[in-house]
Amino acid sequence: MNDSKKPVAALSNDSTVSDGTTARGRHLINFTSKYAMFGVLVVLIIVATMLYPTFLNPANLGNILTQNSAVGLIAIGMTFVIISGGFDLSVGATYALGATLYAGLTIQTGSVFIAGVGALLAGVIVGTLNGLIVSRLNVNPFVATLGTSSIIGGIAYIYSGSSPFIVNDNPAFQDLALTRILGVPLPIWILVTAFVVSAFLLAKTNFGRNIYAVGGNFEAAWLTGLRVKGLRSSVYILTGGLAALAGMMDASRLGVGQADVGAAMALNAIAIVVVGGTSLLGGEGAIWRSAVGLLILATLTNVFYSLNVSQHWQLIAKGVIVVAAVAVDAIVRARSRN
Repeated sequence: MNDSKKPVAALSNDSTVSDGTTARGRHLINFTSKYAMFGVLVVLIIVATMLYPTFLNPANLGNILTQNSAVGLIAIGMTFVIISGGFDLSVGATYALGATLYAGLTIQTGSVFIAGVGALLAGVIVGTLNGLIVSRLNVNPFVATLGTSSIIGGIAYIYSGSSPFIVNDNPAFQDLALTRILGVPLPIWILVTAFVVSAFLLAKTNFGRNIYAVGGNFEAAWLTGLRVKGLRSSVYILTGGLAALAGMMDASRLGVGQADVGAAMALNAIAIVVVGGTSLLGGEGAIWRSAVGLLILATLTNVFYSLNVSQHWQLIAKGVIVVAAVAVDAIVRARSRN
């Protein structure tokens, strides 16, 4: 259910299981499926360094992490949602709403603090709405979040009047993106902290174990007395808040908040989670896997840009990677069931 190795029946290393695979071979399959993407990341870094000698320059690494901190936050929330057996296509619209509100409220109130609270609250409200629709009304997560994505996007456009909010008279607006602590940009600190806290929650707490249980077998989790509806709702609330924070960080970095951003955020976040090795079927995965997935796609994007690869080819490559990752997951799961 969780990301640790599953116990194998009492067989010797050379014993043969029903599908003709030895216990040793099964261990090898499990180990490979768990850590293969980490090996891919290492190979990618080596290739990137050969193609792009300044890839490991601290300034370049800082830029990579800063530019991908927003999608990284969304991927953390998406990891919780997918492990719980759900899906969230509204993160792109929530990201745009967070960016728009953060910029718009800063202009209207003159207070970055009020703007930040307002944007985060909007993200939590969106997540709560998604959670209620999915858990209480039993609407399919794909359909539910597709619908709320359209609603949220419309609200962002109405609020902004279909025009960007450009913040050029409040220096504090860009503090969220430009502040450095010990020489490291604040968005990187936020991203790393979010990964560490989320990894602890998912791997070391009852909440995390219950999320795995709900995603692994919803009915069994319900029969054991778990509050499955509350658990399912909680992951959408978490994701909504993180998506709004991601929008705030990017708005701060760019100095502008607008409603027509975030169209690719859902795809990118799902790609990160899937490439990292979290199963779309739910009940299996880990935050560290999503961290690896983020670094893989961020490295690829950086290399593509350094080699002046067209954005169209980048989209094709990303799609191929996602399909391949899902196919590998399906193959590994099929072999583990036999």
